[in-house]
Amino acid sequence: MAEQPNATVTYGVINETTEFEHRVAITPDIVTRLRKSAVQCIIEAGAGLAAHYTDDDYRAAGAEVADKATVLTRSDCIATVSRLPLADLDQVREGTWVIGMLQSFTDDAYIQELNKRALVGIAMERLPRQLSAAQSMDEMTSQNSVMGYQAVLVAAQAYGSFLPMMTTAAGTIRPAKVLVLGAGIAGLQAIGTAKRLGARVSAYDVRPAAREEVKSLGADFLELGIDLSQGQGEGGYARALSEEERQAQQAAVDRQAAQFDIVITTAQVPGRKPPVLLTAAGVQAMKRGSVIVDCAASEFGGNVEGSSIGTTITPQGVTLIGAPYLASEVATTASALLARNLADVCAHMVRDGKLSIDADDEIDQALVVTEQSN
Repeated sequence: MAEQPNATVTYGVINETTEFEHRVAITPDIVTRLRKSAVQCIIEAGAGLAAHYTDDDYRAAGAEVADKATVLTRSDCIATVSRLPLADLDQVREGTWVIGMLQSFTDDAYIQELNKRALVGIAMERLPRQLSAAQSMDEMTSQNSVMGYQAVLVAAQAYGSFLPMMTTAAGTIRPAKVLVLGAGIAGLQAIGTAKRLGARVSAYDVRPAAREEVKSLGADFLELGIDLSQGQGEGGYARALSEEERQAQQAAVDRQAAQFDIVITTAQVPGRKPPVLLTAAGVQAMKRGSVIVDCAASEFGGNVEGSSIGTTITPQGVTLIGAPYLASEVATTASALLARNLADVCAHMVRDGKLSIDADDEIDQALVVTEQSN
C-alpha cells in the first residue's frame, strides 16, 4: 500500500524482542490509525513476530518494513516498549523524538544522554493520568491491567490444587484463599481474575479509597489493625510510608499472610524502589505449597524480601515467583494496548503537520523531559 501524500511525520519502531520481552510498540491496526493523522510508519523487519504480527501484516496496513539502521536514521519519532539503548541512540539523528518508558525518575544520566544528542525525550511514566484527555495514552494502566490478570494465571498454575471449591464423590475441595497486596490497576485486575476463577479473595492497600474498590469486586478488605489513613499520594498512587509506618505494615502483613494459599503483590511507587510488604519472616511462616507472585520484583528488590526475577522454592516449600515481565507473556494483547497508548501520544503532538510542543498543554508539560525540539 502506497504512502499517503499528506504523511509528513515518520513514526519508527524497532525490534525489542529479548528473552523476557515479546511485545512490540506498534500493531497493524495502529499503523492505519496513525495514517489518518498524517503519520507514516516504518518498522524493523521481524519486530512483531513474537507478538504474532508478521511483516506482511504491517505492509498490508500501509507501513514500510526495513532494517534497524533505516528505522533509526529515517524516523522523526521512535516509539519503544521500554527505551532505546545508548548504542542505538548514536544512530538517531538530532531532533528525533523518542517516546517510551525512559526511567526518567531514576536514571538522570540517560536523560542527559538524550540532551547531549539533541533528542526530544517523551517519558511515558510521567503522564498525568488523572486528566481525561490522557486516558488513552496511559501505558502504566494498560500494561498493569494485563500484568494483574496474568499474575493470577501464573499463581494458579504453580499452586498444587484448584482455585474454586469443588464437590466430588470423593469429597469437597475447599477454595483457595488469595491475598492481593496493592489494589491499584494491577491489583484490582488480579482480584477480579481470582474471583472469576472461584478463589476466596482478600486484598489490602494503604490508600483509603481502595477499600470500596476492593469490596466492589466481591473481595474482602484485609484489616491490619493499624492506621495508615493518610496513604493516598499524588496521581492516584500510594505515597511512600515513613519508616515507622513501614515497619508496622510489614509486621501486620506478616501475621496475616500465613492464612493464605496464594499471595500476589503489585505495590509500586513511581520513581522509587518498590516497598517491601512481606518480609522473609512472613514468607517463612506460610505453609508448604503456598505460592507468592511478586509483580514488583526487579534487580533492586520487590514487594517481598529476598525476591528476585524468576522462580525459587524456599526451604519451607513456598514457591516465590518474581515476575515483572508478566505483560510480555500476553504479548498480543499487551502490544495492542501499548501501541494505542504510544500512538495517541504521538498524534497528540502532531500539530499543523509536524511534531511540536505546546508549552501551555498539560500533557506536553508533563511528558517532555528534554529541552530540544525539532
